[in-house]
Amino acid sequence: MGASRVRDLFKKAKENAPCLIFIDEIDAVGRQRGAGIGGGNDEREQTLNQLLTEMDGFEGNTGIIIIAATNRPDVLDTALLRPGRFDRQVIVDAPDRKGRLEILTVHARNKKIDPSVSLEVVARRTPGFTGADLANLLNEAAILTARRRKEAITQLEIDDAIDRLTIGLTLNPLLDSKKKRLIAYHEVGHALLSTLLENADPLNKVTIIPRSGGVGGFSQQILNEEMIDSGLYTKAWLYDNITMTLGGKAAEVEVFGESEVTGGASNDLKVVTNLARKMVTMYGMSDLGLVALENQSSDVFLGRDWMNRSEYSEEMATKIDRQVRTMAVACYREARRIINENRALVDRLVDLLVEQETIEGEQFRKIVAEYTQLPAKQQLVVSSSTQS
Repeated sequence: MGASRVRDLFKKAKENAPCLIFIDEIDAVGRQRGAGIGGGNDEREQTLNQLLTEMDGFEGNTGIIIIAATNRPDVLDTALLRPGRFDRQVIVDAPDRKGRLEILTVHARNKKIDPSVSLEVVARRTPGFTGADLANLLNEAAILTARRRKEAITQLEIDDAIDRLTIGLTLNPLLDSKKKRLIAYHEVGHALLSTLLENADPLNKVTIIPRSGGVGGFSQQILNEEMIDSGLYTKAWLYDNITMTLGGKAAEVEVFGESEVTGGASNDLKVVTNLARKMVTMYGMSDLGLVALENQSSDVFLGRDWMNRSEYSEEMATKIDRQVRTMAVACYREARRIINENRALVDRLVDLLVEQETIEGEQFRKIVAEYTQLPAKQQLVVSSSTQS
């Protein structure tokens, strides 16, 4: 049936030439042939073979242009991508800051937005958001505005909508208890290191209002969009990011002792291990030298290898594990040192966080500046925020 429909499709296209044929989600029929365990899907392969024949067979399809879309170009059959068939690829990536601003402007036309709201600020706060994400963001903000019986969407609703989409639903605040203070120390540990470390991304806000999914609180940074989009992470940024990620556990140990440490840092440890391992095996940022020891994992169901072959010896695997552990331990000691030297500041910030439940980045930096000398990067952030 699939092959017959492809023939009918091209027959109609020739009758109506010049004609455009658009195939959405082409990976549904254009997946690599013979892929996976036990071979492929005969019906799908017959459809693909007919499509290949029609696109570049014995007869020329003058006046017919074929366009297709997919989110998985890596699974397409190689015959589809050769010159003469789909020989031109256009990557529609997530929009940059200017693109996000234009998209937000379009979706804001049919909504009542307070004049004080700056879509430029919203665009800066949403790196990695697609057009659909931005539309959903303004819809969530409109729903929150209606629930709060306001006349127009304000910056507060937009900020809450961003947090809701990226982190989760807001739950009822915790009572003033030991658990609440422990979470506050954990999050202040992250936030303080984010502020004091020279190469870390600046703090946007820190909160101990719980979210759905078991999130007791979070420390949110203003991400370096250029670095994230390009993927060119510097060694200094990676080290400071690992140190900042371990700041929560370091604060728990310094304040409550080893016996009272909780499992709240489990996700932090996964992030640390992942970053440190990439530094060792992919980025060449360790004592093992300039070697790439690992590749991205392949999928056996796409006709790849049945077993992931080790690309290094067991002796090298031991060295990698040691390097990863050495990096993590060094960053953890640095995090504990900074927390220890600023213990009075940590206590004050925790008291304020328990009282307010949320501290914005600008307020946080002003308090830190009273106790210590901020890095030049963080001082610039304070001054620019104050002027705006």
